[in-house]
Amino acid sequence: MCGRFVDPNLRSEGLDTSWLKITPFPRRFNVKPTQDVLILAKPTLEPLIARWWLVPSWFKGEDVKDWKATTFNARIEEAKDKPAFRAVWRHGRCLIPAAGYYEWTGERGHKQPHFIRPAGNEETMFFAGLGSRWREVLTCTILTRAANESTSDLHPRMPVILNTEEREAWLGGSDDPGLGAGVQLRHHSVRPFGIADDGPVLIEEI
Repeated sequence: MCGRFVDPNLRSEGLDTSWLKITPFPRRFNVKPTQDVLILAKPTLEPLIARWWLVPSWFKGEDVKDWKATTFNARIEEAKDKPAFRAVWRHGRCLIPAAGYYEWTGERGHKQPHFIRPAGNEETMFFAGLGSRWREVLTCTILTRAANESTSDLHPRMPVILNTEEREAWLGGSDDPGLGAGVQLRHHSVRPFGIADDGPVLIEEI
């Protein structure tokens, strides 16, 4: 799964930012569900801001917070048939850039956080996402899949992290549940941190 991640360094070496038409918020190292995140919407990878916790357009509540289902993640194997996601499975696809994400191991009260990032030299990973507009609010979810050998020692699920060819396939409508299976990641332990903590110290190895 993916419950916390790190904003990408949009001006990192080699990353073209000429397409940016918005001013992103200050970089965060502890992005949480319900916060605003940057998404790249198809077909032109237009940068938009979306609330990370998808609310389907058909929801009849009075406020976005009235939606109680847990929809900040969606299983790629099931999303196209789930009522909350199936309407945007074809037409709401997006990419969600990140520098990495966190997983926890251990017993309740003694959880050990781990920071997970690309195994190579690249600084940015791209999650497969779905975007849904509820009234005037754009919302999104991150797709997940079964973990591969890079992270299976931490958690049985992982985000769907796409390489260049897979990004095109995902945005083009691919239904392949194998997307993201070959991603290579590395991880290290970091100091425990609280919900309000932030800053680059959170990703420092211990």
